[in-house]
Amino acid sequence: MEQRTALVTDFDGTVSADDFFTMIARRYLQPKDLEPWNLYMQGRLSHFEALNAVFAEIRIPEAELIAFVKTIPLDETFAETAAYCAKKHIPVYICSAGCDYYINILLGGLIKRCGINLITNSGCYSPQTGLVMTAPRESLFYDAKVGVSKAGVVAHLQSQGFAVVFCGDGPPDVRPARIAQTVFAKKYLLDKCREENIITRPFHSFGDVLAYLKEV
Repeated sequence: MEQRTALVTDFDGTVSADDFFTMIARRYLQPKDLEPWNLYMQGRLSHFEALNAVFAEIRIPEAELIAFVKTIPLDETFAETAAYCAKKHIPVYICSAGCDYYINILLGGLIKRCGINLITNSGCYSPQTGLVMTAPRESLFYDAKVGVSKAGVVAHLQSQGFAVVFCGDGPPDVRPARIAQTVFAKKYLLDKCREENIITRPFHSFGDVLAYLKEV
């Protein structure tokens, strides 16, 4: 029997052109608000703790936040890739160390239309509390450091007999890239893959991923 393929992808900086974190910090936050992230970079806070603390500093009307989120550019070929996968019965998983609040604003319709599995932290916003993330502690894929274990998703799909194509760009994407059958990497992840001799494919857009999926 021919092995089936599954697509697992990061969201921020991969499906979206830039991280929600980077864009919201540039527009609305002060240097002091980013101190938790500095502590994460020093190894003194977990990724989840740091991101949650930074997001909690957002203090704007929700309508303004939603309007801002809608300005975040997406990879122009991701929707076509997702539609192709739905047609060919290739499972698609978006796995994010961010949260569903802004992902659903940007991709909610496509997620429903193409049957995409969204594995991420939940997020709730109010101007009084900021954007507060809750990790999926009861999930099979819970990870205390980032909220969601992308490597856990990849390993689970492999245990079900799938060959996994993984796409990513940041630090939380290194572990899943180490075990996926095929890796599309850019930015930080590409550097780490080269450092660890993990074979990667060119990844300028999801057009590269789509072309690969049409070959396998």
